[in-house]
Amino acid sequence: MARARRVGEALLAKGLSAERPLAVLSGNDIEHALLHLGALYAGIPYAPVSPAYSLLSTDFAKLKAIFELLTPGLVFVSSTQPFEKALKHVPCEVIDTVPEAKPGAALERAHAAVGPDTIAKFLFTSGSTGVPKAVINTQRMWCANQAMIASQFAFFRDEPPVIVDWAPWHHTAAGNHDFGLVIHNGGSYYIDDGKPMPGAIEATVRNLREIAPTWYFNVPRGYEALLPYLRDDSVLRKNFFSRVKVLWFAGAAIAQHVFDEVKALARQTTGEDILFLTGLGSTETAPYTMGRMWETHDATNMGLPPPGAEIKLVPMEGKYEARIKGPHITPGYWRQPELTAAAFDEEGYYRLGDTFALENGDPARGLLFRGRMAEDFKLSTGTWVNVGPLRARFIEHFAPLVRDVVIAGEGKSEVGALIFLAGKASPDELRAKLRSLSSSGSSNRIARAMVLEEQPSLDAGEMTDKGSINQRAVLKRRAALVDELYSNSERVLWI
Repeated sequence: MARARRVGEALLAKGLSAERPLAVLSGNDIEHALLHLGALYAGIPYAPVSPAYSLLSTDFAKLKAIFELLTPGLVFVSSTQPFEKALKHVPCEVIDTVPEAKPGAALERAHAAVGPDTIAKFLFTSGSTGVPKAVINTQRMWCANQAMIASQFAFFRDEPPVIVDWAPWHHTAAGNHDFGLVIHNGGSYYIDDGKPMPGAIEATVRNLREIAPTWYFNVPRGYEALLPYLRDDSVLRKNFFSRVKVLWFAGAAIAQHVFDEVKALARQTTGEDILFLTGLGSTETAPYTMGRMWETHDATNMGLPPPGAEIKLVPMEGKYEARIKGPHITPGYWRQPELTAAAFDEEGYYRLGDTFALENGDPARGLLFRGRMAEDFKLSTGTWVNVGPLRARFIEHFAPLVRDVVIAGEGKSEVGALIFLAGKASPDELRAKLRSLSSSGSSNRIARAMVLEEQPSLDAGEMTDKGSINQRAVLKRRAALVDELYSNSERVLWI
């Protein structure tokens, strides 16, 4: 708190405000956390920006679009050298050390003026369908959301959470949910410098051998990357499961076989079941807006809304579109009123964009995730293809051969698949697997498939830095391959 107040004083002296916010281009570290807390204390909005826009991009298009939208008054990077090329496009002062000053009356006046509608931060959507949108996150959103989470995890009152977390703070899952969880409950946050990808997952493994979390979050791809190490490394396995009360996944649908094996390893190691729970939300919902707080055999069960959140289910094509209302919902997108208007329905509910089904028609048993509305499409026959369940079934059937799959076929007579392999597999193996994939009709039958050698591109928006695939972005960028898939007489193509 003492250092956060000193940082807040220094930021105020630079004349920062919602019109000239603080932007952070680098990833998670102690300096970033201090800037975050100092800005919050002083009521100055801050915007964490994906480092990929600076370090992996070649044209810096998304970074320039973000600066144009935000008009930041100050930019922080942990080190200028890696960001040298990107910083040529920064239109304001850049710093690489955390500014501090002796707190005075101006800081206390600014702090006293902070209220529920004060903007805490701007968080950007992935931008996979265009320019990233700046989602306004108010103090009310964040505080209400943490109260919702606390109502579900009562054990935090007796045992503050210990978290080992790699997930980036420019995403709501880590920057709001996880970071807020620790601040709100007086816990400990260990910044994991690993990632769920080859060459980086090893750092996560080292950290988890050393620190035993009490609450553990990861994206589905992260659990998948950890599995081989949990199987083979008894030291890791014993330490990881030694005091964890809850395993939590979010950000994408988890493959059923990954879900089942993690639970089995936990039981083998500890002699008891460890809760493997999940929830669902978005950047616009702060993010927690539904959660499953009980065990299930169905990994698609996302649970129910917490106290304070209201969900309206709108029937559509045999499932339900979810719309949300509550104090944790964004007031809109910064400087984009037309997008804000389109995001809410006539009753003021936020359009989540996800679809769900009910288990045996009973909403009290939890909502079953059935995919993103934007991913579904029609065949030329007029039959709807529900991408989410089909994609999950495909990955489960092909495990462990397939890392991910993109479902194609909009306007075509049959469904196709673009496959990203998890390792080596022969065409004969894939053909045999494809033939044995049962279907109940044309909308559930994969008629042709293509194996892609080039992995999904982060820079092109085909995947996020959480590892989830954007179906539409892949299909758009690889349209020529989709055309080849449907023009070739071969049913399994190797590209």
